[in-house]
Amino acid sequence: MNNNTRSLVVFVLCAALAPSAELPVRTVVLYKHGVGYFERGGTLGAGESARLDFKAAEMNDVLKSLTITDNGGKVTGVRYDSAIPLNQKLAEFPFHIGEGQPLSAVFDQLKGARVEMEFGPTKVAGDIVSARLIPADKEHAEREQLTLLLDSGELRNVDLAAASAIRFADPKLQLQFRDYLGALTTARSTDKRSVYIDSSDTKSRDVRAEYIMPMPAWKSSYRLLFEEAGQQPTLEGWAIVDNTTGEDWTNVHMSLISGKPISFVSQLYPPKYIARQGAELPEDQAVAPTVYKGVTGGVAGGIMGGVIGGLPAVPPPPATAKDLSGYARLDHLSKQQQAGSAGLTLQEQMGANGAAFSSVAPGGTATEIADLFQYAIKNPVTVKKNESAMLPFLQQKISARKLIIYSDPSKPNPLTAAELINNTGRTLDGGPITVYDAGAYAGEALVETVKNADKRFISYGVDLGTRITTAQNSRSDNIREIHVRNGILTTRSARIEKKTYTVHNVDARAKTLVIEHPLRSQYKLIDTPAPAETASNVYRFEVKVPANGDVAFPITEENLYNQDFAISSITPPNLLIYIENKNISDAARRQLQQISDLKTQLANVERDKSRIDSDVQNVTRDEERNRQNIASLSQVSGQQQLVQDYARKLSEQETQISKLRDNQAQLETQRTSLQTQLNTLIEKLDF
Repeated sequence: MNNNTRSLVVFVLCAALAPSAELPVRTVVLYKHGVGYFERGGTLGAGESARLDFKAAEMNDVLKSLTITDNGGKVTGVRYDSAIPLNQKLAEFPFHIGEGQPLSAVFDQLKGARVEMEFGPTKVAGDIVSARLIPADKEHAEREQLTLLLDSGELRNVDLAAASAIRFADPKLQLQFRDYLGALTTARSTDKRSVYIDSSDTKSRDVRAEYIMPMPAWKSSYRLLFEEAGQQPTLEGWAIVDNTTGEDWTNVHMSLISGKPISFVSQLYPPKYIARQGAELPEDQAVAPTVYKGVTGGVAGGIMGGVIGGLPAVPPPPATAKDLSGYARLDHLSKQQQAGSAGLTLQEQMGANGAAFSSVAPGGTATEIADLFQYAIKNPVTVKKNESAMLPFLQQKISARKLIIYSDPSKPNPLTAAELINNTGRTLDGGPITVYDAGAYAGEALVETVKNADKRFISYGVDLGTRITTAQNSRSDNIREIHVRNGILTTRSARIEKKTYTVHNVDARAKTLVIEHPLRSQYKLIDTPAPAETASNVYRFEVKVPANGDVAFPITEENLYNQDFAISSITPPNLLIYIENKNISDAARRQLQQISDLKTQLANVERDKSRIDSDVQNVTRDEERNRQNIASLSQVSGQQQLVQDYARKLSEQETQISKLRDNQAQLETQRTSLQTQLNTLIEKLDF
């Protein structure tokens, strides 16, 4: 294709798009949970559109939160690039423009379309019959030829390269070409999506657009400056922000929010297709033929038989959609004004026309959200695209004192630390703290978010001038209480644990030591000074350590625990332990002694019964052997005397077994009686 033809393609196919109105970013509010709030503003001319460009991954949040306000104008609507794949979009057009495809190949797809062409002062109009690319030969260069059916009825071949202008007579076809090229233009950036704000008003209007979109969380870092002794240290806070939006932020009002409001992603950008149920009316169903069988009995003319086929069952109605409810509104910016600081509320910063913040969370679960705190940067901020910036948001005195903290018994040295009391009048966002002492770098620490008037410990170094050792001692006390109810004996015992912290200070200055001792729910402190404070999992004891001196600090804890035993399973020797315990009453001791005596008698009876059972088994075995011997000797002649001797022994054994069985019965009766008495005593036992 020659250059003239290529220029002609651009002339014919490119859409003459009017320039979009500018809506520059005016306000940026960054949060800690991965979103940012943006406000844009500008003038929208009569019939003009404003275009906002986003990444595809940002569209869900934009569509969820976009709000348009204007100064009395008429915004007709918002449209945006859909998420339909490019090949699916282009398949809807009646033509296709391929990569490197000549113009003649495009026109050949539009047979019958009317075109108007100019060849200098000459104009030609007609319907497209065909178009082709004629290869080069010895006499002519490659050229494109279009065959038209003129209004006069004649067919004429025209050279596309010679035409100075080509126009489709059908406005709809011309618009299709513009839409086709617009889709290609949009697809050049696979990640860019545009949102258009249209106006049909007859005059210019001021328009403001507000939305949220995914953004990197802003980060905070602090410097803690210890100066001369007796002076309050200075806390300096810096915010680190990243501009990843792809456009410059120029002189924007910036605010930083400390806190984490509820936020989620709803898939609003991709098209959603819902599978629907099929349903048809019964009368729309074809009726199957019915075949009747012949009469085999009964009343003449009666029909005895079944219907083959029949109408199918009526399909169930489509399932109704459940009502969606349970949405909770979360107003998450408090109207607090901090004197002497830049912490203005966002509503005050944006003015009377500022829209209130809100967040929608699905019902079913409820989460308590702490109050959000805002840092409003006093002066306008400029951050270029793909750049980051450090912005100061705090510099003031803070209450703090130096100390040392011992939390890890596996290490010999405590940590150099400070106790910070947040008296700044604002929430301190969590982040790293770099500590300077007397103008020198002293170490680094991490601190979580601290509300106003709250306090935190930070540790930023190792105190090599202090060494701490620990010694553990434990013992189990005797049973302190004994109770019996419903046949269960419950003992209450105590375990005593004592841990001694020995502190050795080699520095020539006194120190304040905070010992963090594990807090265990089953233990309580005894014979120990009350802790200075208690955290969720530790006691904090404050100990004054003298200069060049030692101090020992013991912590004693007691664990009271219960043990349950079934009295029926306790042996007399073990019962004696409880009988001799001094913590039970005399009446309880007598009851336990009765139970112990009965258990002893019952054990003796069971032992005697076991012995008699063994004797019965032994005599029964001997008796069986005698019967076998008698049976064998009866078959041998001359053994009658021996047979009689065995018969006499067998008779004596029968008498012995009879007496043993009588003893068994007596012992069983005695055992049953003792067991009944024991059960009765156990049931009545209660102390």
